[in-house]
Amino acid sequence: MSIKLGVPSKGRLMEKTFDWFGARGITLRRTGSDREYAGAIDGIDGIELVLMSAGEIPRELAAGRIHLGVTGTDLIREKLAAWDMQVSELAPMGFGHADLVIAVPQCWVDVETLDDLDAVAAQFRANHGMRLRIATKYHRLVRDFLRDQGVADYQLVDSQGATEGTVKHETAEMVADITSTGDTLRANHLKVLGDGIVHRSQATLLRSRKADWGTTGRDVLRELLDTLEISK
Repeated sequence: MSIKLGVPSKGRLMEKTFDWFGARGITLRRTGSDREYAGAIDGIDGIELVLMSAGEIPRELAAGRIHLGVTGTDLIREKLAAWDMQVSELAPMGFGHADLVIAVPQCWVDVETLDDLDAVAAQFRANHGMRLRIATKYHRLVRDFLRDQGVADYQLVDSQGATEGTVKHETAEMVADITSTGDTLRANHLKVLGDGIVHRSQATLLRSRKADWGTTGRDVLRELLDTLEISK
């Protein structure tokens, strides 16, 4: 039996993942063209490399179709309810850093914190007869965060395009989005609330709690963790 390792199939996440494993004595490589999702692993036996989009990896781990996976913790927490019952984090990998943040227009000079936002949201509803709209791709994370912070007068608007542009286009009053540097938010005249960091994400090696490991799979996992110098 071989266990399956799901890795992002393109871009910097794939390259950084290959580099991370390579620095620890395990070589991950494509075996076809960029349009093919075939790969191979050298340096350890019993592991099959599966290339897929980073957004697919949480679902595949939760379904047990792959045993291990590399993706951002933001995607794990957004896509999986009770995520820690379905996967476990084996190791943060030190790249793919990004923060999910709450950002409002810079012209809202009196809004710097979530308490300020709560007051503005209530006033907005009183003035306009509708809830303040927050554009985001991260409904679960944002909803849970705002509930825990006591902010209630809002509605989430799904954004599958350039979230930062929704305020300019008047389809939302503010945004909750992933940012690495904040440059795109500033370019769109948005500012992050002082206590508005929802989640700090990075690429992480994860193990499925739902996959069929078997004795052989557990032995392979133990060898892999020893090679990577991960103590679990």
